[in-house]
Amino acid sequence: MSAWQQPVTLAGRYVTLRPIDRADRAELLEAFADGLDNSFATIVPAEATIDGWFDQIEHDSAAGRAMVFTVLDSTGQVSGTTRFLRMAEAHRRLEIGGTVYARRVQRTGLNTDAKRLLLTYAFEALDCQCVQLRTDTLNRQSRRAIERLGARQDGVLRGHKVMPGHVRDTVVYSILAHEWPGVRRNLDALLAGHEEAL
Repeated sequence: MSAWQQPVTLAGRYVTLRPIDRADRAELLEAFADGLDNSFATIVPAEATIDGWFDQIEHDSAAGRAMVFTVLDSTGQVSGTTRFLRMAEAHRRLEIGGTVYARRVQRTGLNTDAKRLLLTYAFEALDCQCVQLRTDTLNRQSRRAIERLGARQDGVLRGHKVMPGHVRDTVVYSILAHEWPGVRRNLDALLAGHEEAL
């Protein structure tokens, strides 16, 4: 089996990313309820929608298009989810997205650590030549976080998605393989800053 289809657990200083499981349902709902709601930025699964959300994850994973993770904080508590999606092994490219974190772990070292783990796996284990990240043009917090990683903006997909209350324009960012060493150094410096703050 290709590494592109092989489930993997990734562990860092502030976070562990392990393959998602339906057994995580209750804890994920609790994390999603931590001050989050459906907004212009993302669709947050709720009690009425989470089973269909799991069905879609299983479908996309079986088709080799996604690798979805449950996010555990440094204490082992379920804190959200993230994923590889739009996986295209033949073209050695994928996207990092579908990220939803409980508010209690936002603006901590957890996201930086998670992105460091995901990008390392993408470039060094899967041999990606390109990793994309996308967000709503209106989501300034997400855009700042992506730009802080060192990703470059490719462009805007206008009228890309229908979201609750508006039609979303999507900003597309990417990191290419030859840019990864510089991005990795940047992420390591950001993580060192979190450690110094402890």
